[in-house]
Amino acid sequence: MDIKIKKLHPGAIIPKYATIGSACFDLCALLDGDVVPVFNKTPEIFRTGLSFEIPRGYAMMIYSRSGHGFNHEIRLANCVGVIDSDYRGEVKVKLRNDDTEDGWLAIQHGDRIAQAMIIPVPDVNFIEVDDLTETERGAGGLGSTGS
Repeated sequence: MDIKIKKLHPGAIIPKYATIGSACFDLCALLDGDVVPVFNKTPEIFRTGLSFEIPRGYAMMIYSRSGHGFNHEIRLANCVGVIDSDYRGEVKVKLRNDDTEDGWLAIQHGDRIAQAMIIPVPDVNFIEVDDLTETERGAGGLGSTGS
């Protein structure tokens, strides 16, 4: 699949996959020389300097990087970002540390700040009905299958 990318800044870094088997590609920080720390529950917004043309019927999902969470207690502020196919603005990443007082991470220009993947999104028609098909589980939730 081809995805059109527009560099909004000459220092922006085109995403790439870290390995052949990677499910996600990396998004990198666009900074003008400063090192930006993420710590003490203060969210920081990072530019990527990129906009994407996601084909209709697809969306780009943005996730935290595993190492940020495991090693530094840092994650995306909104947990998962969704870039719709009709959005043409700059993709930005908001990172935060909500879990600990001592977790932190210093971000520099070009650092990988998030990972993303393109997923299919079917067009859905909602049909109002009086009844739904019965299942063994029914309306049971919140741990009901483990009882």
